[in-house]
Amino acid sequence: MENLVEVSRTQVVMAFASTCIEATARLLNTSYMDVYQRMKRVGMIERYIVPCYDTLHCESRENIAENIAECLKEWEDRR
Repeated sequence: MENLVEVSRTQVVMAFASTCIEATARLLNTSYMDVYQRMKRVGMIERYIVPCYDTLHCESRENIAENIAECLKEWEDRR
């Protein structure tokens, strides 16, 4: 019989944020660390990805990456 591990919502949302970073990095053909640092500078993880998790996680990985890449550029341009 399998042993199931229960994870918290916070762990699920953080795993999703990580997936968003990696997918966006692949789309932009850059490193995940570069994308993470850019997101961190503009507060995208705590101000967009985490609060919008319920809506975002229903989208395809490709749509999420495209949406986040576009949003990231807009947020950086405002700074």
